[in-house]
Amino acid sequence: MKHPQAYRGKQVVILGLARSGVAVARLFHQLGAEVTVNDKKERSACPEADDLEALGISVICGSHPDTLIHSGVALVVKNPGIPYTIKPVRQAEELDIEVVTEVEVAAYICKAPIIGITGSNGKTTTTTLIGLMLAGGGLSPIVAGNIGRALTEAAEEAEESDWMVVELSSFQLKGTIHFRPRIACLLNIYETHLDYHGSMDDYMASKAKIFANQQPQDTVVINWDDPLCRNLLPQVQAKLLPFSMKEALTYGLYLEAETQTLVYRDVEGNRHPIITAAEMGIPGSYNIENALAAAGVALTAGVELTVIAEELRKFRGVEHRLEFVRELEGVTFYNNSKATNSAAAIKSIEAFEESVILVAGGLDRGSDYMELLPIFRERVKGIVTLGQTGAKINQVAALAGISSIESVDTANNAADAVDLAVRAAWAMSEAGDIILLSPACASWDMFPSFEDRGRMFKESVHNL
Repeated sequence: MKHPQAYRGKQVVILGLARSGVAVARLFHQLGAEVTVNDKKERSACPEADDLEALGISVICGSHPDTLIHSGVALVVKNPGIPYTIKPVRQAEELDIEVVTEVEVAAYICKAPIIGITGSNGKTTTTTLIGLMLAGGGLSPIVAGNIGRALTEAAEEAEESDWMVVELSSFQLKGTIHFRPRIACLLNIYETHLDYHGSMDDYMASKAKIFANQQPQDTVVINWDDPLCRNLLPQVQAKLLPFSMKEALTYGLYLEAETQTLVYRDVEGNRHPIITAAEMGIPGSYNIENALAAAGVALTAGVELTVIAEELRKFRGVEHRLEFVRELEGVTFYNNSKATNSAAAIKSIEAFEESVILVAGGLDRGSDYMELLPIFRERVKGIVTLGQTGAKINQVAALAGISSIESVDTANNAADAVDLAVRAAWAMSEAGDIILLSPACASWDMFPSFEDRGRMFKESVHNL
């Protein structure tokens, strides 16, 4: 696409009335475009519609009219979660009308250098850490994107002296063309969101867009341990800063096996210890991985190692991501509702040396969950399942030899089902155990979001 100013007097269609759609609609309207916003939800479910219409923006709710996309439309900006298979998107592609996401638009108007963070797991924790590290170092971060504020709204306010710290999903990145972050961070790649992307090839290509337009003076911070990340290295033009949990790198950031210290080794090979894993404020090997990635980004932006270490000591995690809930009679409860795939659930279970009673299950995307079998055998004492995948996960638990297996009747409303699951897990537990909500599944079979699922879990725990 062109700079948003180039669409003055031209027709721009915004698909989706979510936070990003409203922000980008306001931007194009302010710049003089003829804006139409379309959402298939009924008007009663679109509270933003009245405000947009008061500005003179056309809003169409309840359907995707056949006349919405036509040869006179200059650009379509799509909510990231809307699939490319819907009729308006297909019509736009047939007419060679560019279809982008808000990220592409915001990058044109953002004066600040951009830090982009993506990966299958760990994005929000890493993005949050980067923001804290930059702020602790006296820089001026603005955290936005898939976390916090709509990126377009934040980009309008950004100054050259700021840093725009942006969490980016594969859905957002797929709709970019010229987007170029100063620092890109690729955390990991696991098999997920294939119902949206259709294939791993498309999913990986979408993730790779984070560094597709970078130049040699830019930097990409990348997971050296992840073979799928390394498969993308031939596409990287920027300076490479790797991080590793498994290898003492000659350059980059790594976890030193002997001392369990996070270390930065500079281009001249000098070793700079940052912090020991035991000193960090959050548990889990995957949080060490997130910390290494965040430290690499912060170092590139100019933050001192002492500041990075201090922020890692203080950080206590992000809600719904291995979040401590409470301890009751020697049993500790953690909310990891954001674990919407098996890889995330496995890593959260690995974070604990104690016996784990797992609360799991959710939306069925076709997996058999056999990848959970080894960790179930090694670490899980009991399991309580709910949602569409309950029977599948129970079958894996039985194969693992877990004797305490219960299912919750999901005909109950969601809050009651979670309450029953928490009480069943509590009945299985004894002092020293961990009760962990880590579903390995998306939430949409029973809950509006993983946040709602996590909040219900926490409320039920506090009501014991």
